[in-house]
Order: sequence, then structure tokens, then C-alpha cells
Amino acid sequence: MRVRRCTHLLLEPRERVSFGLAAILRGKAEVDSEVAWVALAAHLDQAVAVDAAECALLGAFSARRWQEPSEQQCASPAVLRLLELGLLLGDQPEHARHLARDQAMCDAHWWPLAAVAHRHSRWQGVDSVGDMHARGLVTANDLRRNFGAPPPAVQPCDGSYAPLPRQADDAFDALLGRRATCRNFDRDRPLPLPLLARLLQRTVMAQATVEAAPDTVFLKKHVPSGGGLHPVETYLLVQNVEGLAPGFYHYHPVEHALLALPSPPAAELARLACTMLSGQEWFADAPAMLVLAPRFERCFWKYRNHAKAYRAVLLDVGHLSQALYLCATEAGLGAFVTAAINEADTDQALGLDGVRQGAVAIFGVGWRAARQQTTEFDPAHRVWA
Repeated sequence: MRVRRCTHLLLEPRERVSFGLAAILRGKAEVDSEVAWVALAAHLDQAVAVDAAECALLGAFSARRWQEPSEQQCASPAVLRLLELGLLLGDQPEHARHLARDQAMCDAHWWPLAAVAHRHSRWQGVDSVGDMHARGLVTANDLRRNFGAPPPAVQPCDGSYAPLPRQADDAFDALLGRRATCRNFDRDRPLPLPLLARLLQRTVMAQATVEAAPDTVFLKKHVPSGGGLHPVETYLLVQNVEGLAPGFYHYHPVEHALLALPSPPAAELARLACTMLSGQEWFADAPAMLVLAPRFERCFWKYRNHAKAYRAVLLDVGHLSQALYLCATEAGLGAFVTAAINEADTDQALGLDGVRQGAVAIFGVGWRAARQQTTEFDPAHRVWA
């Protein structure tokens, strides 16, 4: 058997602080702390507790070069445990699953720290709203009471500021002023397909293509993209759009067309939407949702193992979000975007692996309800009079 260490690995000492019971009984408040090591691997979904001896063993094996372990190492419970956990990889059939997952990360050319951060910041089954209520962190006053005052809204530098000329507002300024996140969708009013099609046409559709070679094509869109690669794909969860059956769709940016994907029954879509949105029920009624899911492998094709590549992908999602917001506002529609999503559940629903491609944010669009049941941030009263 040959063995190597997994490719993307971070060892973190975590300190657990507690108050000593013996000291409390003596009337003293003494703090005890205990340090435990955890291993964060980019191909594993959960952190793994390891001890100091296992940390040393991981350091003894190469991540790039296969090694023949000694007889003593082969019989070591620590080596066998690390192989079972997938922190060490073997070339035997019983280790094939972990080896394949690790190889997928390598083939996608992830920068190691970004790979670990991406894997271990993904959510699955998280109810962020329930957690917010349980912790008493619902309102701004709740946050201030628990965390103290926030850093100032503006941090001026020392010196005198020279005022700039203020220009009169025009129609574009009015459009910008009407952009506010919608938390109150009219669940009974369907979204017309032409409005949804125009939104896609203005934001995620390719306006032109450039063919450097038959197998090397670049897209031109109305939004910027790192390296001109446009790796962000658009999947739709349709709930109430005229002319479209409820379900999942993939959008083709060159053909400006939708492909129906395997979907759960319509009755389950609302529940699944709320799961994908980590419990944010005020968004779950949107007639149409766009899942923004980058193909990391397209960006990393050019920026291989690059420290800035993952950041560029996230910026691409931000560019699209703002364009979608403005175009929806211009059409008189309400919209939202959120990164507080259960990525693992969303990827599973869409058949994505989370390595070569995975969900990063969800954008929703539809008609605003007549009444504001859930508070929206509209301090200038441009949306709600």
C-alpha cells in the first residue's frame, strides 16, 4: 500500500475556555483553557479532531509524493484512523472515495486556503432565522445590546474636507433611489415571462462571443468579470411565472433559452426554497429565484492555484447582483439577493458538486405585495410611502 497526505489541509489549534468548578466552589472565578487540534481538509465537509501525534504523522507524509509506509506505520492505529478519516490517502480500493474527492479539488486548481475556506464556510440545513431569534439578535437594538455600539458608519480622516458640487437628480438617480430589498412578495400575482426574459437578457445573457479557437470562447456581457471569463452560471427556481411550469431551470446565456431540469413536485418547491434560503421565509415567496453558481474550474483554468481567483469569482457574483437589482427596479419589480444560503442543500438540489461548480448567492424577483408585513429598509420612503 502507498500513502500520501491529502492535498489541501489546515491544522488549527482551537482553545476551549471554561471556569474551573473547584475554583468556583472556593469562591474564585478562575478560567481553565484546553487546546485541541482540528484538521480542516478541503475535500471533507467537517472539521476532524486530531491529537498531537496525528498532527506529527500528517507532517511526515508528503501531499504530492506517494510513500510506502513502514511496517510499524501500517500497524499504527493513528495511521489507520487517519486513512479512515481521509486525512491520509491510500491507493487501495477502500480509500477510493476520499482519493477521488481530493483529486477533484486538485483538478479544479483551487488555491489551498481558498479551497479550505470555501468548503468549511458552506451551510447545510442551517436555519439562520431560527438561530437569530434564539440568540436574541433580531433588531438593531438587539445587536447593540449584545455587542455594544458598532464601529461608526463613517470613519473620517484627519483634516478639512473640500465640498464637491452636488448635481440635480435625474431619472437615473430616481431609479437608484427606488432600489430597496424586497421582503414582501405578492404570492398570488404571477411574474410575466417577458419581464423575466428581459431581466435575464440585460444581465446574464451574452451580448457577443469571441472565439480565440474553436474550443476557447469568451463571452461579453453587460457586467465585468475577472479575466473576461464569466464563470457564473444561472439556475432558476420558478414558482409563479406565466408560461413556465414550477421547477428548476438552467439558463443558456448564448442561446437565451431555458432548459427544464429534474425538479421536485410543485407542492415541495416552497419548502425547498426556504431550506435553500436558510429559513428566510420573507424571500421564499418570490415568483422566480436565480441561483448564481460559479463554475470555479473556468476561472481557475486561467488563475491556477491563484491567491486572488476565489475573490474574483465572488466579485463577479456581486457585479451580477447589482445589475439584477437595478434592472428589476427599472421594471417596477421587487428584488433581493442573499449569500445566507444553504449551499450544500442548493447544490444537491441542482446536481452540482460544490467543487467544480457551486451556489454562492440567490437572487429573487417578483411583484411587491400591497402591504408591508415584514419590515424593509426604506428610510427615504422611495418604495413605501
